[in-house]
Amino acid sequence: MPATKTAAAPDLERPRTAGDVAVHEPLTDGAPWVIQRGEHQHFRTSENLARLVRLLDGSRDHGQLADELGRPWTPDHVDRAIRNLADSQLLDDGRPTQRVRRVRFAGPLTIQFTLLRPERMLRRLTPLIRPLAHRAVLAGAAAVTLLGVLALAAAGPTLGAALSRPMPLWSYAAVMLGVLLTTAVHEVAHGAVLTHHGGRPSRMGFMLFYMSPAFFCDVSDGWRLPSPRQRVQVALAGIGVQAVAAGSAALAALLAPAGPPRDTLLLVSLVNYMTCAVNLLPLVKLDGYIALMSHLDISHLREKAMTDARRFLAGLMFGGRDYGRELPGRGWAVPYGIACLLFPLYLVSTALTLWGSILQRLGIAGSALMVCGLGYLLWRLGKGTAALVKEALRAGARPLRIAAAGALAALSLGLAATLVQVPATVSAGYTTNRDGSLSLLVAEGGAGFDLTEGTPVTLHRSGLFSRPEVGTARLGEPVGHDTLAPLTAMLPVDNERPWLAMRAYPLERGTTTPAADGADRTGVAEVRAGDQPLWKWFAVSYLGPLLP
Repeated sequence: MPATKTAAAPDLERPRTAGDVAVHEPLTDGAPWVIQRGEHQHFRTSENLARLVRLLDGSRDHGQLADELGRPWTPDHVDRAIRNLADSQLLDDGRPTQRVRRVRFAGPLTIQFTLLRPERMLRRLTPLIRPLAHRAVLAGAAAVTLLGVLALAAAGPTLGAALSRPMPLWSYAAVMLGVLLTTAVHEVAHGAVLTHHGGRPSRMGFMLFYMSPAFFCDVSDGWRLPSPRQRVQVALAGIGVQAVAAGSAALAALLAPAGPPRDTLLLVSLVNYMTCAVNLLPLVKLDGYIALMSHLDISHLREKAMTDARRFLAGLMFGGRDYGRELPGRGWAVPYGIACLLFPLYLVSTALTLWGSILQRLGIAGSALMVCGLGYLLWRLGKGTAALVKEALRAGARPLRIAAAGALAALSLGLAATLVQVPATVSAGYTTNRDGSLSLLVAEGGAGFDLTEGTPVTLHRSGLFSRPEVGTARLGEPVGHDTLAPLTAMLPVDNERPWLAMRAYPLERGTTTPAADGADRTGVAEVRAGDQPLWKWFAVSYLGPLLP
């Protein structure tokens, strides 16, 4: 078998560019030169450096390169530029050129699956973009978006009721399909506007973004556009299209029959508006961030701001000197960078909080998913702490002070976990039996808490975002039996068919309980497990079924 070619130090005396490096000329006068490495990395550069990169074929030394480039180049200038190019991994170091990958891991909890190369398709759509960019069309789109918001607000009670009760499975499927279709058009809009301005979208496909399904369109070629305004238009095109779709769904709900059809359209509208709002946030690599970065004309803005934030925090915690700045003269960079560092943690922790009760009710499977989410949070915290320590060591901070600060932080967390008392509740299900009695339903694998006779239980309706209280009960004799329970006891799905294997425990009716023949025969039960130390509350609430 032939030996595999491994990476080595690039030849700096007679350098050549890597096989996947290309130089793009400006699209128009005033546009930047761009050096592209692979499919995803674009470096804006000057014409002089672009000319140098074009000459790097391995046949010339520094003196010959300087002679061919002419003034003001000198061999020293060439030497410094070559070393910078080597640091950016733009020179041939012996590795084979990477082939185009269909599957790409694009950061924390984001996996992209490339489905097509959209350049030719979007070029055919270009004639349609010009009339859509007319002021009258844009004004109409803004009107639909605004009227949709008003329609959604007017339907507030109906929407609130839909979010606080189980919905048919087909309704959830329709919502997911509607949102996926609008996100697909959202991504096409990015590529179409880029093509309209003369750029070339390189990839389009499907992705899992923080484990949520979505589509993507790679518009990195937008850095070749001459105007920041054009790049902002590319970034915000998808949000504009999705906002119009949200408004259209809200207006269509006014004409839909009451019940699940209207609820479904309202939910499609709400989710799309919420997606637009999240997309506008400039704290993660979404459209709002790309628009902000394009407006400020600062590439890799988020990474540079987070580096400045880490250096600020490292200096504050560990001391040291000589902390450089990636964004000097911009006082907002540090607070913006801190927000960027914390926001992914906030996203994941919020998702775990919102879905934590559902995961609890799923027993071992739900707890395993919770452990995965918590493991990711701990990994991010550990990675961030390691980056802080590295920045401090580079700046000359004393290792003893770093160790002391770490020990103090660990001691504080330990004391808080031990001394802080938190009221613990555990989420389960309940159902009304044929004889009118109530049963507490616990997934196979255990409840993760001690079942004690007389334990207070609060009964709730099973809703997607809201779970209104419908009654109270107390746990009877904690002797359970195996049973088949309806899906509504675990998930906010309107399905009374008994098919989930559960463990049932008797409940004694409280002062207010659901009627035996009413709409709330089955729902969610919150079991009070008493005040617990923080560590035990955490274990009981989220890891119970996995613990012995």
